[in-house]
Amino acid sequence: MAGNPERRAALVDAGIDVLAREGARGLTFRAVDTAAGVPTGTASNYFTGRDDLLRQIDARLHVRLAPDPAVLGDLMKRPRDRALVTAFMHDLLARATGDRTGYLALLEMRLEATRRPELRASFTTSVRGDLEDGMEFHREAGLPGGDETVVVLYLAVLGLLLEHLTLPGVLDGVLPGVGVPEGLVERIVATVVPENSDTPPAQTPAGP
Repeated sequence: MAGNPERRAALVDAGIDVLAREGARGLTFRAVDTAAGVPTGTASNYFTGRDDLLRQIDARLHVRLAPDPAVLGDLMKRPRDRALVTAFMHDLLARATGDRTGYLALLEMRLEATRRPELRASFTTSVRGDLEDGMEFHREAGLPGGDETVVVLYLAVLGLLLEHLTLPGVLDGVLPGVGVPEGLVERIVATVVPENSDTPPAQTPAGP
């Protein structure tokens, strides 16, 4: 396998673009080469196969969609209340909509995982790890609600992002006077997260 890390990263990002645009069926080494603007056959020198490429796309998406440490640090200076949870959800929304291609590729990864048992096992582990990290972050930060709150919030926001990034017209005007998607984020948090402004401050954790 070729060892140029910059070229490998460019090929993985090109794979993300292809996956988001063409779906899993369109994710071929030739399509990745074309998207990356490199000679045909380049991708085959960097990945052992399609599953290897998909695994590296998964890892790359975790980096692309991760929170900005500076933004996280600023948020963690605030009181540990429902308003802070709302701010975290707005940041998540901004990251997903700001890298729409990356998030759509993530959704395509979920669909492809239903067809490929090895990918399903790997992807299930990574997504479950993200959820458990979020639950641990919530606890250590002293945010209102417990693990059940985080799980329900996760499911609600995941559904919001799915609709907003794929069929935004479904949500337009569904709740009169509530903006899409920002207003819906606030409604979700207000519905799911208990109001608790008396939560004592906690030590700043490493991250969600």
